[in-house]
Amino acid sequence: MRNIFAFLAGGLFGAGLFISGMTDTAKVQGWLDIFGDWDPTLAFVMGGAMIPMAIAWVLRNRRSSPVLGGSFPPAPPQRIDRTLVTGSVMFGFGWGLVGLCPGPSVASLSYGGVSHWVFFAAMVAGMALTPVLRRALDRQAATA
Repeated sequence: MRNIFAFLAGGLFGAGLFISGMTDTAKVQGWLDIFGDWDPTLAFVMGGAMIPMAIAWVLRNRRSSPVLGGSFPPAPPQRIDRTLVTGSVMFGFGWGLVGLCPGPSVASLSYGGVSHWVFFAAMVAGMALTPVLRRALDRQAATA
């Protein structure tokens, strides 16, 4: 049952990204181009996402367990550290240079062409290499 709801939620998310134009790299880069041909539509998409998410957080805080069973994951740490800053910078570079982040990247694979597949492959490679790089940096920091 959980997989069915996960599939439906993922499909709804992908459809929302497509309908809102967030899989269009030019639209996303237009949002970031504040001194050029600025496109404010991403602000409305973000607002449209934050409102239901705020409601979901309120409802989650009133529940002891998820509707479909299991338990809620622990809250992430509330600190700014090397991992958070590095990940944010890498996300920002990818988003700014290409106009895609993970959700729209997956949603656009079926029609985005070769460039979307290249970005997706690079993104997956980065996700696979990050733990290896992090362990190496942690070892280096421990010996220093």
